[in-house]
Amino acid sequence: MESQQVLGTTSGRRRLSRAERERQILAVAEEVFAAEGYQATSMDEIAQRVGLSKPMLYEYFGSKEGLLLACLEKAKRELLEATTTAAAGADSAERLLHDCLLAFFRFGDEHAQAWALLRNESALPSASVHSELEAIRIQQTEFTAGLLRVARPDLGQVQAEAFAESIIGACERLALWRERRPEVSPEEATEHLMALLSASLLGSA
Repeated sequence: MESQQVLGTTSGRRRLSRAERERQILAVAEEVFAAEGYQATSMDEIAQRVGLSKPMLYEYFGSKEGLLLACLEKAKRELLEATTTAAAGADSAERLLHDCLLAFFRFGDEHAQAWALLRNESALPSASVHSELEAIRIQQTEFTAGLLRVARPDLGQVQAEAFAESIIGACERLALWRERRPEVSPEEATEHLMALLSASLLGSA
């Protein structure tokens, strides 16, 4: 009888831990937010797809905005993990920058729902959500500035930050451009940007 309670149902399915349930909710919510937009998304729909009551869904995240913020925080963490992992395998300054740019573009392809959340700023609801989006940019800018200081030890901190802001902006615009040009692969987008950066930044090292 005790083992049945651990499993949770007569069908023998194990009860999810709170952390597992949160991951499940975030995966479903990210997909629904990306497909339908924030305003059109219903907490009823998310609860139904997850298999929870709506009051239980609110118990986990407090509000629809709280759930969206949790999705953005997850995207921020995963993007940093992707670029950090890419940086760890580089054996030269040029390869370092190349691999991190490639990781960014691949992230957009492999996490399409997360990217949809990150790019649809005008449809998002509040200052707190926009602050979280800006926190993602700041995180990537700081990370990129650190890479530039490795690639170009002669750069000062302010100049590295200025260059990093420009690179992050270029990455975002290229990612949007790729939505209109889906035939352009992450590798090709990376090569286009590296051609610009190699001539103007790495080439003067």
